Amino acid sequence: MEEKDFAAHLTATMTGAALTMLIGVGHRTGLLAAAARGPATSAGLAERAGLQERYVREWLGAMVTGGIFTYDGREYTFPPEHAKFLLGDTSANLMPSLLTLSAFTGILPELERAFAEGGGVPRSAYGPYLETLGAKTGDSWEHIYREHLVDGFFGAVPGLADRLTAGARVLDLGCGTGNAIAVAARAFPASHFTGLDINASVVEQASENKPENAEFVVGDAAELTADPPYDVITAFDAIHDQDRPDVVLRRIREALAEDGLFFMVDTNFSSHLEKNVGNPLAALTYSISLMYCTTTSLAEDGAALGAVWGTEKASEMLADAGFRHVDVLESPRPQNCIYACRP
Repeated sequence: MEEKDFAAHLTATMTGAALTMLIGVGHRTGLLAAAARGPATSAGLAERAGLQERYVREWLGAMVTGGIFTYDGREYTFPPEHAKFLLGDTSANLMPSLLTLSAFTGILPELERAFAEGGGVPRSAYGPYLETLGAKTGDSWEHIYREHLVDGFFGAVPGLADRLTAGARVLDLGCGTGNAIAVAARAFPASHFTGLDINASVVEQASENKPENAEFVVGDAAELTADPPYDVITAFDAIHDQDRPDVVLRRIREALAEDGLFFMVDTNFSSHLEKNVGNPLAALTYSISLMYCTTTSLAEDGAALGAVWGTEKASEMLADAGFRHVDVLESPRPQNCIYACRP
């Protein structure tokens, strides 16, 4: 990249970072929701949102020149085709991810300390920043599960939906607030679902409105046991965050029936950096991995696989854990792939 092109690239990078912060402001102040109701002047939008016009006008300047809003010389418009990516209860809404990314800036001093001294940033350190910026655990995946879990994810594995329809014992490892189980349990009432997570607070949230054919328990995946074994074990974007992923994968294999299925959804990248160059999602994923996945694992003296552990490393670890048949399948989302693993 030539010097002038790289300067333009850096300017675009800074612009994206600034807009990310201001989009979050628009979310928390209600400006985005107010603007979605229709075109308005800056004074009209400020009145609609109950805010100060001068601040709103400057914010709108950033939104218009940043390509988020349009402007006809009098009124500002938040086009519906843009709004769907920042508002609403669909998987297209990127706001949960945007808020989470913004919250990560709060732990940067601790992360920089870890660069120099070693160790990492504990998961508990993120809570205050996530809460302050309005990011909630599990929000990013909630809409994805509702729209894509049954037909998109489960439907990618031949015979899985039939097995769940007939009735199976299912464990969701790293269940979080239980969004996946909430969808799956209602879609497959003959099956029984157990959610396991080491975080007691999220398990408590998951248990508040659980379906009748579901239960949630607090536990460490590295100590997983099962008697009788499970027919299906699922893990959504969870294995690379385990402190001892090799141990967890062996425990999963031991807890699975001989004709069972381990259904793992994880990031869709190569284990080799050079093969990820040019992937439009790679830089963002490496960045998130550094600011959360890698450092939280190092805080516990974990393996620190990172989010970009890659399909090659994942396949190798699954084989080492005792899975002799592993199919890597496409998922409904380009940033994820599906591992259908059988003993």
